[in-house]
Amino acid sequence: MGERNLAINTQRSYRDMLVLLLPYLAAKVDKRIDRLTVDDLSAQMVRLFLTHMEEQRHCTVSTRNQRLGGIHALARFVGEHAPEYVDWWAQIHLIPVKRTSRPEISYLSKQEMDALLAASDVNTAQGQREHALLLFMFNSGARASEAAHWRR
Repeated sequence: MGERNLAINTQRSYRDMLVLLLPYLAAKVDKRIDRLTVDDLSAQMVRLFLTHMEEQRHCTVSTRNQRLGGIHALARFVGEHAPEYVDWWAQIHLIPVKRTSRPEISYLSKQEMDALLAASDVNTAQGQREHALLLFMFNSGARASEAAHWRR
């Protein structure tokens, strides 16, 4: 993690993938997690795991692809540090991401924004705060998460 300077969310995503993958794999090959080997994680097992993620855990295609990205990173790491697993790495790497449609980003029209701003009661402190926050987000293009972390 330190060598590649991965973002904390990427690190958490990889951790979450392993938390799901390792027990699944251990159950499939009938071994304890601490007895698993690289050879237990075949390309076919990865495909079964991804199908399990979608069908049994009801994950979206985006989540499935994110888990696959973590598996690809793990395979790359193993292949780079253990040359005897280069062929295994190539087989894992050949598993493609699934295509997914991008959600349409919609924006408020001028009339919708005016109606939202008019809903705040600017005669109260809470209303003034809401009005200022909405104006800040509208004028800056800030996302809700960015506005929530903003400090004076």
